[in-house]
Amino acid sequence: MRQIAKYIEINPSKRFGKPIIKGTRISVYDVLNWMANGMSKKEIIRDFTVFNEKQINACLAYAATREYKINGIAS
Repeated sequence: MRQIAKYIEINPSKRFGKPIIKGTRISVYDVLNWMANGMSKKEIIRDFTVFNEKQINACLAYAATREYKINGIAS
């Protein structure tokens, strides 16, 4: 959880309050979408030099935590 807070922020004035990578306007959804469409971490880092692997891992951790919370509530 600490890793998520270090790299991910939610700010109503950026991207309509969607979770984004701190210091960018790139949303967690953007990163997940790129990966779902076949981009590797290395390709994302190569194409978007503002990223590092820890930030991408934080996006994955954020999504996993959110999914767990949603499924935990729904169960």
